[in-house]
Amino acid sequence: MNHPSQVAVLTGAGRRRSIGAALATGLARDGWNLVLNHWKPYDDRLGLEASPDDAAAIAAECRELGAAVELVPGDLSDPAVPAALVAAGQELGPVTGLVMSHCESVDSSILSTSVDSWDRHFAVNARATWLLIKALAEQLPTVSDGVAGARIVALTSDHTVNNLPYGASKGALDRIVTAAAVELADRGVRANVINPGPIDTGWMDDAVRGWAVGATPAGRLGTPADTANLVRFLFSDAGSWVNGQILHSNGGFNVA
Repeated sequence: MNHPSQVAVLTGAGRRRSIGAALATGLARDGWNLVLNHWKPYDDRLGLEASPDDAAAIAAECRELGAAVELVPGDLSDPAVPAALVAAGQELGPVTGLVMSHCESVDSSILSTSVDSWDRHFAVNARATWLLIKALAEQLPTVSDGVAGARIVALTSDHTVNNLPYGASKGALDRIVTAAAVELADRGVRANVINPGPIDTGWMDDAVRGWAVGATPAGRLGTPADTANLVRFLFSDAGSWVNGQILHSNGGFNVA
């Protein structure tokens, strides 16, 4: 049976073939009740493998695993959405988990990026990260015993060349999340960033897939489950001493 206080908000859970989907089912297995956020217009704009009922199917699978689930669509470029997601979670109990798996990612370079695209990337990838963390923290009690009372994890990337606004806004995300590890210590927050490296969630062609495997000492591509397993560890009591870190969980890709 789920503990009533284990409620997490998870963004980016709109496609079954995604890291977000693996995060959702993994946390459900560990007893977390969930608010699952997605934004179908963005998924449709990407044009990756998806079906109209993907988000509902992810929620249904989590419920089959015993989780209470609120499925809440919302465009994270809207500054009102982050607080609304945390408020939806409070209907299930105190929100003590936040996983940010959403992003805006449109390929463009220094010369081809538009101001509108730049602003949307920073609204979704950086501003929404800040506002989600802020909304989570505002409903947390202060603690004096050093016990980990809440967990925050965000996904990042090193990819910037010819994907400039994405990479630049992910760099801002890194700083926001690591700042939370210090600024929110009095609320028992543990905050970390995961860089999962290249994971084929439908965007790779054969050439990219072959290059990524060749550049990974582990000899294979990462999977959504690889990232979900690390998040599950960080959300567990065993992972509570890891804090304020940018973790590379990628089979050695960054080393090669």
